[in-house]
Amino acid sequence: MSEKKTYTFEDLLAVIEKLRGENGCPWDRVQTHDSVKMNLVEEAYEAIDALENGSKDQFADELGDVLLQVVFHAQIGKEEGTFSIDDVLYHVCDKMISRHSHIFGTDTAETPDEVLATWEKNKQKEKGQKSYTESMKSVCRYLPALIRAEKVQSKAAKVGFDWEDANGAISKLSEEITELQEAAKEHDKEHVFEELGDVLFSAVNVARFYDCSAEEALSKAIQKFIDRFAYVESSANEAGKNLKDMSLSEMDALWDEAKRK
Repeated sequence: MSEKKTYTFEDLLAVIEKLRGENGCPWDRVQTHDSVKMNLVEEAYEAIDALENGSKDQFADELGDVLLQVVFHAQIGKEEGTFSIDDVLYHVCDKMISRHSHIFGTDTAETPDEVLATWEKNKQKEKGQKSYTESMKSVCRYLPALIRAEKVQSKAAKVGFDWEDANGAISKLSEEITELQEAAKEHDKEHVFEELGDVLFSAVNVARFYDCSAEEALSKAIQKFIDRFAYVESSANEAGKNLKDMSLSEMDALWDEAKRK
């Protein structure tokens, strides 16, 4: 077996520079920050998928794709004269040093919670945030809404603006569901839209109290639905039936079978 070829970070920089160069790849050369911005999001999610469902080598492969996006944007910045990979490295190193002031400075943090508190304090100082509202507004709007909701709620909780326990959050969720039902009776789409948002926001609150990720919980629920639907369709096919020709009660019966599997 031949020995696996190795590459360095400098090799990656050279490859991307060549692809973007005068005699480089026609597709790579015309890309801009805006045209490839969503690739960074997609590659990050693919890396998470590989971490949970693939091998470690697949995870390493997907992390490479994430790194590629960073280097690609840095090369575009270099060509524009706005920033380079050196600036990227400076910012990340400077940030890690300044926010870990319990390691590189004089602060003390003995537990993970204390570390997070120190991180948040240093982050607010760096960004010049003088209020908790500013801290909330700084939560990235591009985050999936469930994740953003959790982060905003956590910031409110830091000043005690929170339920005493999960029971309060669950009661609020029940209250919001009732309000959604009332809005549905009115057949007012805008009101339903508003109340539905309140239900989802309250559901995130419940998840937070149980230290659950609402995003991951919903993701698993989606996969569970797909798996059970696959059983319904497979069972129907085995019986020589087409789902479109079946009644809802027939499909529900197969769904109940799937739930018992």
